[in-house]
Amino acid sequence: MDTNILMDDAPESSFRIAQPIKTNTGALSTLVVVFFFWGFIAASNSIFIPFCKHYFHLDQFQSQLIDFAYYLAYYVGSLVLYIIGVSRGKDLVGHWGYKKGIIYGLLLSVVGAVLMIVAVNYSGFAAILSALFVVALGFSLQQTAAQPFAIELGDPATGTHRVNLGGGVNSFGTTIGPIIVAIALFGSTTVTDAQIASLHLDKVTLLYSCVGGLFLLAALLFIFSKKLPAGKSEAVIERSNKATGVLIVMTILLIGFFIPVFYSYKNEPLGDAAAMHSLEMYRLKWLLASFVIIVVCLVYANMRASKKAEGWGAMKYPQLVLGMLGIFMYVGVEVTIASNMGQLLAQPEYGSMPAATIAPFISMYWGSLMIGRWAGSIPVFNPSKSMKNFLLVLVPLIGFGVVLGVNAIAKNNMSPLYWYIICVFVQIAGFFLSEEKPAKMLLLFAVFGIIAMLIGLFTTGMVSIYAFLSGGLFCSIMWPAIFALAIAGLGKYTTQGSAFLIMMILGGSIIPPIQGKLADIIGIHQSYIVAVICFAYVAFFAWAVRGILKKQGLDFDAQIAGGH
Repeated sequence: MDTNILMDDAPESSFRIAQPIKTNTGALSTLVVVFFFWGFIAASNSIFIPFCKHYFHLDQFQSQLIDFAYYLAYYVGSLVLYIIGVSRGKDLVGHWGYKKGIIYGLLLSVVGAVLMIVAVNYSGFAAILSALFVVALGFSLQQTAAQPFAIELGDPATGTHRVNLGGGVNSFGTTIGPIIVAIALFGSTTVTDAQIASLHLDKVTLLYSCVGGLFLLAALLFIFSKKLPAGKSEAVIERSNKATGVLIVMTILLIGFFIPVFYSYKNEPLGDAAAMHSLEMYRLKWLLASFVIIVVCLVYANMRASKKAEGWGAMKYPQLVLGMLGIFMYVGVEVTIASNMGQLLAQPEYGSMPAATIAPFISMYWGSLMIGRWAGSIPVFNPSKSMKNFLLVLVPLIGFGVVLGVNAIAKNNMSPLYWYIICVFVQIAGFFLSEEKPAKMLLLFAVFGIIAMLIGLFTTGMVSIYAFLSGGLFCSIMWPAIFALAIAGLGKYTTQGSAFLIMMILGGSIIPPIQGKLADIIGIHQSYIVAVICFAYVAFFAWAVRGILKKQGLDFDAQIAGGH
């Protein structure tokens, strides 16, 4: 996922104050390190998944439970904070103070790292999933506090610049994470399957000992820094009892739908191919039901709210409900492309790559997100038109060079990926064609994503690999575009709408297991039809939301183009 989920909820002009405030560079430096952790751990799952699959003898669905546990924590964490907030009428993290919120989140991630160490030494795969859930639960709390805290570390008018700096560091973490984890687990980025078979989980112990130590160090830096502001806020949260009820019911149903899937693994028919196929279809149906219930609950909420808005809060706005599904699909496709790529590259038509050699490809995928985010952040610095056009070409090429350079340092053979620069030029063309208009850019990049996934589905070898990797280029701008379009016109419900959108990171928990189970039935290559469907919905949202906003008197592309 993209774990760069931080956005300003209001235009910069609303933050203007009389006297500029000097940026607290020391505190900001510490904060962006935390941003790096989010990207590093999330992208590293793409390497951790094939390792666990081999070590614990998992099928493709079971291996995707790593993403399930990780992204489910974001949903659970956001939901709990939201429910506590609406019951108290105040933002809990704001009441603590954003500084303490980040500290508490870091310490919770430390607990998760310790649990991971215990799990890999004394327990099994289920315990590892639980530990990863706790790590991500800490991330959920950290990210809830980090956006307003970044704004408080200097002039609020330049808060977007600091958030985008954190996003760039986050993307750098997603780029180098797979490489570092491959070295930590395998000793290098190019080892054989035989070497993987001889590995022990003490490698994971060492990795998470280092990660936990870094979490603790960052927490101590925040705790003992007397110059850091507390960042307290007593903002009032709009009550929305009916929306809360729908979210609780949806959560209960999701739990109920996943129980049959997990329970069925205790009664597998060994040696009976027909019975096994029937069981796989049974599991897939329950997984798809979990997706359907999310769609039905959100559509139901919006339909009821359109008749009587009282009690529904931000869910009475159709752009938000459609945007929630947009975030769900975007996070899902971003994560599932990478998480299933290890299995894809292991197929004969892709060269039967061993698990330990996929790190450069995973790195290029997450690096593609970095390339797009770096390019997408150019307008916030207000360069001249000619300079902007120059940078829109130069910055993506620099980003591509950074990905190659990082992998060169890791002694990876990047020659198969040199021609990927063609895909980068396609993205550059997309930036020029979109004219910085969020809805137009989102629609264009979603269509590019559909075309890329279809090319990947109907070809094999490097052409197919390039096509699937380019999904990262086209996902890169989707979070800020969907987020900005979904909260446009919400007014006093903007904060609540933002919370609902963050909950929909749940897509990273639901969609990868669906593709994983589909891969067990029809094959990993064909299962990428899931990515096509996700991009198609994002394209629909981009097309529909502009008309919805115009009916509310807001021509978003014309009025706020380039604002995010």
